[in-house]
Amino acid sequence: MAAPYYAYSPAKTADFDARTSTPHLYTGNEHIPEDEGFNPASIPEKSKAYDDNSPGSMYTDQEPGYPMHEHMAEGSGYSQPRGDLPDDSNYADPYNGERAKPVAEKASPFAQFLGVQEGKSTLQQRIDMKKRGVGRQRYPFVVWILTAAMVATFIYELVANNNAQGTPVSFKPVVNYMLGPSSTTLINVGARFPPCMKLVTALPPTTQIGCLNNTANPATEICSIEDICGFGGFHNKDPNQWFRFITPIFLHAGFIHLILNMLAQLTVSAQVEREMGSGGFFITYFAAGIFGNVLGANFALVGRPSVGASGSIFGTIAVTWVDLFAHWKYHYRPARKLAFMAIELVIGVAVGYIPFVDNFAHLGGFVMSLFVGTVFYPVISVTKRHRIIMTSARVLAIPVAVILFVTLTRNFYTSDPYAACEGCRYLSCFPTSSNDYCKGTGLTTTTSA
Repeated sequence: MAAPYYAYSPAKTADFDARTSTPHLYTGNEHIPEDEGFNPASIPEKSKAYDDNSPGSMYTDQEPGYPMHEHMAEGSGYSQPRGDLPDDSNYADPYNGERAKPVAEKASPFAQFLGVQEGKSTLQQRIDMKKRGVGRQRYPFVVWILTAAMVATFIYELVANNNAQGTPVSFKPVVNYMLGPSSTTLINVGARFPPCMKLVTALPPTTQIGCLNNTANPATEICSIEDICGFGGFHNKDPNQWFRFITPIFLHAGFIHLILNMLAQLTVSAQVEREMGSGGFFITYFAAGIFGNVLGANFALVGRPSVGASGSIFGTIAVTWVDLFAHWKYHYRPARKLAFMAIELVIGVAVGYIPFVDNFAHLGGFVMSLFVGTVFYPVISVTKRHRIIMTSARVLAIPVAVILFVTLTRNFYTSDPYAACEGCRYLSCFPTSSNDYCKGTGLTTTTSA
């Protein structure tokens, strides 16, 4: 049945002034009488009085001299509607709650940083946002801050090398193909270098190597490892510069190294931060970078310094894998996307075999972020089964990440990493005659005359 509505039907009487107005409710099935056509002759002449001296006067159905009805505004030029007549609200469509679209409530800046609040978005809104690539926040603040800090730190490296060798980029005693400082300068400003972090039997603090200002080959300016490590030395104690698990994240070997990493960071890592929120991204980024350095300190050649944010960036790449498997049906052609991501990962690992590139940082950062990213990445669970799977994965990921950190850190300080895994060094070193087939320390030492 059609919705009821009001229609105005004047009662038909012989006298025009005697007409009454009443609203009638129609359901759509009754016949609606048509109004009579307007006939000017039916209006008495006395009601057509018009006083030119009264600018507010108008045609009325009142005889001259008679008072106006209460609902007529005196001198206003128009009449006010009577309260007993139907108004436009009687014809308005009834409110339909199903038509109202819920509007997502924007989370507070602090909640966005922590990544713990989605606002009052509906499930469908979150799915639509995921398909459009819209994350928890609009701007990747942490990525911007980190990028600025890394550029500033690289400038500091160039200044330090210029003060030591007279040029910002090292060309002697060996050329830095990344177009950056010498290896000794990198060690001095905070590179990961195990002899500065613990007592390495093959490279004790008294071992002699070329100084920061040395440009000759073989070295003519000789310094001890303790002098090269800097930061106040060891004070006749075993080396323990533990902060070198963290500082290498901000250092880069040269212009090429910095540009490549910053391009990846400002694209892939920035998008991951938008989707995760700054809080979860911050934890994942540094967990990946630090664990990559822990893994490299255990199994890479102890005499090779290592710098770069590659471990952290590989960690953000691992988060995209978590996203793909957690939201498989929301991605466009997910199988093809997985194939391309696998190819990219293989290429990234292959690059790690280039001399002086630390593949352990890449692998360690990727593995750690698979666990940490699972914990912090916001997952959309439509079904109960999916929710149970993701909750179980998160519960298991936390202890696994902690165990990996504790085990490898303890292994680095209390035992011989090479004895624990003799073949692990080949994950970042392709054996050739130039590197003694990945044996030894990887550092050229010098004896003082």
